[in-house]
Amino acid sequence: MRRRLLAVLTALIGTAVLLLSLPLADSYARGRTEHLLLQRRADGVRFADLANRIRTDADRRELDAELTRYAQLYGAAVTVVDTAGHTVGQAGPAPGGAAALDAQSRALTGRSTEALPTVRPWGPDTVVLAEPVGQDERVGGAVLLTVPTDAARHDVLVRWVLIAAGAVTAFGAAALVAAGIARWLLRPVDDLDRAVATVAGGRFEVRVAADTGPPELRRLRRHFDGMARAVADALRRQRDFVADASHQLRNPLATLVLQLENTEPHVRPGPGRQAHALALDEADRLAELLDGLLALARMESATAPLGECDVSSAVTDRVAAWAPVFEAGGLELTAEVAPGLRALALPDAAGRILDALLDNASKFVPVGERVRVLAEAAEGGAVVRVADTGPGVPSDQLPFLLRRFARAPEHQNIPGTGLGLAIADELARACGGSLTVAGTSPHGLTVEFRLPVA
Repeated sequence: MRRRLLAVLTALIGTAVLLLSLPLADSYARGRTEHLLLQRRADGVRFADLANRIRTDADRRELDAELTRYAQLYGAAVTVVDTAGHTVGQAGPAPGGAAALDAQSRALTGRSTEALPTVRPWGPDTVVLAEPVGQDERVGGAVLLTVPTDAARHDVLVRWVLIAAGAVTAFGAAALVAAGIARWLLRPVDDLDRAVATVAGGRFEVRVAADTGPPELRRLRRHFDGMARAVADALRRQRDFVADASHQLRNPLATLVLQLENTEPHVRPGPGRQAHALALDEADRLAELLDGLLALARMESATAPLGECDVSSAVTDRVAAWAPVFEAGGLELTAEVAPGLRALALPDAAGRILDALLDNASKFVPVGERVRVLAEAAEGGAVVRVADTGPGVPSDQLPFLLRRFARAPEHQNIPGTGLGLAIADELARACGGSLTVAGTSPHGLTVEFRLPVA
């Protein structure tokens, strides 16, 4: 955004400098041309007066001598003609071209040259001006001056260079000021952008440090800080409530289980004994549910920094730890782990996520099926897949597997709380990665989690 704003401001500044410098340069060129015309027109009037006083040969020789000295001094050509266009006196080459003929015809009608072509550094090299000879309305000829413009073009060039240097200096100074203004305007926006990105990553303690910029942006910063504090407080209270409730419920639940176990000897065999066993099972399930809620609350409130972890080692260790469980359950567990996989994650995150996935597989995959763990490098990090050959999950139920307390109808009697995949998903996102579920062909389920590159 800063580059776009600077580009717009620079374009506006450049346009303003051009709109100011170009007319100024053209105005000086026109003024220098007018000055040249006035200078040489005065000389033309003087020669016209001399030509009008010619009466004798001495007067003609005096005119020729003046013309010659003038041509030598200024490098200009001067020609005096009568009304018929015949040359009366001349110094230097005679003028030619349409401009000379037009100036001569105007002078023979009693009109002086009023304007010259604007002199610029690239031309014209010479200009022609004419002055009528005679008094009042009696025209007796014309004086034609072919004047070189070297000095005038040099003056225009020097002045244009100075104008260009001034324009470049002004543009540079204005560009520096524009850069400072853009930085002043957008620094709060950049800070807000970084703060929003941090909040989106789950860190609500961030605050916008900068207190610069326009009043509107400073007010927005204060509102954002207030919003971040309110959201952080709300989440903290929610997590504290879940953790406290889970923790406080554990004591009466443990007492209830203990009392149920103590009453077991006094329960007679029959329906009462079965109801007592079901009550103990439900109490155990409730204890497991509270443990899951407490783990989830602790994980969501975790503020440990991300660090580099050895994914290959974590996957290998957890597969080795779960191998006896799968063997005892009649399942085949295999692993293919690429060496040297490293990623950015919370401490022991890869192992904890894989534990949740393998725990699910050990519960829901039927006896005799296979579970395969694959860890390999992927674009932007490392990926770990756990694929099984079990019955799988209907496609319409796949989006609900990562929700908390999600249980398929046919799995209601299998031990569990429905929090395993939800906790694994939260943990993967806390590491900056992701967790996805998909079907396995021809049947089965594949759960995949990705961790970003270290």
